[in-house]
Amino acid sequence: MTLSADSESQLYSILRRVAGVSVHVLCVGFTVFLAVMARPGTSLFSWHPFLMTFSFSFFMTEALLLFSPDSSPIQRFSHKIKGRYHWILQALATTCALLGLAAIFYNKHLNNKPHFATWHGLVGLLTVLFAVMQSLGGVSLLFPKLAKGWSLAKLKRYHSATGLVGYLLGCTSLLLGMSSLWFTTAVHSLGWYLAALCPIFSALVIMNQVTSSYMTKKRFQT
Repeated sequence: MTLSADSESQLYSILRRVAGVSVHVLCVGFTVFLAVMARPGTSLFSWHPFLMTFSFSFFMTEALLLFSPDSSPIQRFSHKIKGRYHWILQALATTCALLGLAAIFYNKHLNNKPHFATWHGLVGLLTVLFAVMQSLGGVSLLFPKLAKGWSLAKLKRYHSATGLVGYLLGCTSLLLGMSSLWFTTAVHSLGWYLAALCPIFSALVIMNQVTSSYMTKKRFQT
């Protein structure tokens, strides 16, 4: 017995809603877990994992989920209001990322350790720089008249596509950080895989959301 098209659509919508709600729960739980583990303020280094987790696991994830048609916490709000809240959360994410980068940079300087000597460091630097550029690019959506020759629809499409790249970089950086000696010393075996589930599952859900909303159309609107 096969499902009808309407039943398949309804089932897919339910699965998307469950996945979106799960990401909300996972990103909050993961952020709290890292905050407890890092104990911010106990050392200069402690601010790095704390701020980076808040940046990419919480603020950036929630900023993107605002536009989810299934699990947005402000689903009934207008797209304009969602955009304003998205801008605020992205600004907080970028600020936390810059502070987290500054904390680890200064900590390595004080301890005479090489900078960006690991894949986590290199990808992390690229991610922060990308987040800054993405945030600056988002200004064109707030003030579309600044981007002469570009339609608002095309700006949104490019911003969404590059934003997805930036988010995937952030999730990759989190995973690489979880492979560090600091993390693996405290979290072992099954606990590590459960923790890794958060950025991996979040990346898959956000990727599905963005591609479904913006990137499945055959051509840009002009």
